[in-house]
Amino acid sequence: MAGVTRRHGSGTYCAVRGCNNSWRLLNVWSEGECFDHQPSTRRQCGCAPPYALYEKPKTDVESRKWLAALKLKNPPKRLFVCSYHFIDKKPTEENPFPELWLGYERPPQQKRRKLDRNTSDTQSDEVCIEPKFKDAATQWEDLTKTDHSYAAKLDHVNKSTQTGGQTVADDMLLDDDTSLLYTGLRLVYFFTLVKTMLPFSKPSCSIPVVDQILMTLMKLKLNLVLGDVAKRFKVSKGEVSKVIAHWIDTLGEQLEPMVAWLPRSVIRANMPPSFKKNHPQTTCIIDCAETAIQRATNLNCRSATFSHYKGTNTAKYLVAVSPHGLIMFISEAYAGKSSDKFITINSGFLEALRPGDEVMADRGFTIRDVLHERKVKLNIPAFTHKRGQLTNEEVTHTRRVANVCIHVERAIRRLKVFKILSQTVPISMTPRLDKILTICAALANMRSRLIRLPHEV
Repeated sequence: MAGVTRRHGSGTYCAVRGCNNSWRLLNVWSEGECFDHQPSTRRQCGCAPPYALYEKPKTDVESRKWLAALKLKNPPKRLFVCSYHFIDKKPTEENPFPELWLGYERPPQQKRRKLDRNTSDTQSDEVCIEPKFKDAATQWEDLTKTDHSYAAKLDHVNKSTQTGGQTVADDMLLDDDTSLLYTGLRLVYFFTLVKTMLPFSKPSCSIPVVDQILMTLMKLKLNLVLGDVAKRFKVSKGEVSKVIAHWIDTLGEQLEPMVAWLPRSVIRANMPPSFKKNHPQTTCIIDCAETAIQRATNLNCRSATFSHYKGTNTAKYLVAVSPHGLIMFISEAYAGKSSDKFITINSGFLEALRPGDEVMADRGFTIRDVLHERKVKLNIPAFTHKRGQLTNEEVTHTRRVANVCIHVERAIRRLKVFKILSQTVPISMTPRLDKILTICAALANMRSRLIRLPHEV
């Protein structure tokens, strides 16, 4: 069986249809800086490459079997296949031929008929292809496999949304249950938000402001595809895209004050009994959360965002909640490979702390030395430190910390109620992910108390 080729020219590509792996991309990857062995490059540190290229066997029988598996009409003289298409990641005695993702299982894209411009008929013979390729988990459409949609198809726009008549929100939001389902807010909070955002609307948009904000929150809460939102509101997908982009930018700026760091006196006044008894000096509880993102085509970006904990490409962010469950801080989104300590130091979280504060966290936050410089105490579960077991005092302390640390997980779960954060975020929305995090945190703070006081139960 042929081994890995050592040809480093730019002309060695994987022969499988639709696969762009090549030696040129491997060279670019190997010349990049290794995140685990900085400042060495990946070629110097010897890290395993993401894939390898294998040449077609020289023997006639095996060569014919390779060609039969690939189903190429005009195979090249020198044929290479990358390791992604082998069951064992390389040719072996048990699986010597490429069998995975060979490119011809996907149905061919429907071709468009040519328009005969010599005829007097003004109607176009172009075929409008319905989108067939959607991701069930993320619910976004693959625009590379979707044909153009033209404005001539949009004669069904609802005139009432342009003249200030009956809005879609009036028909959809009938009570608190439906409002929570579509927006994540109670009905009174939703219309209060709409009233507050009226000065920031675009005069050029014909859709009522209440419907604009509703479709934006529906995108965040349910992560609907643009075509679904467009059909519900009877507008074009292009209009929906512009409206959502505008209101994500606007809401991200206007709702930022709702994710504010509380004064120490306010935190003490609203502290639940479970904290007052065992951790009366606690200022906040912190933890990092991750949201899956669409895999990038750039190898460096793909490597930087890959999370070994989640097993996929993710964006990672820091969340800090007060003892009574209010989100006081949410960081920008970092690459999934970033450590908890790196995000804590670089996110601006430390600037909010004051001498005498006490931060509660999980074992993964090895930031005691950083907090000690600011005269802040770190409260985390005890380690065994290579001992056989914990002492009785350490076991009791660990249980008490774990019982109250769970509240930051509950706050993160409130964030993940918005499916835009619990499902895979498409690459097209990652530039606005920081503002999406701010909006979701602010909307989560509008809900009822996470930890209720005894008189509220």
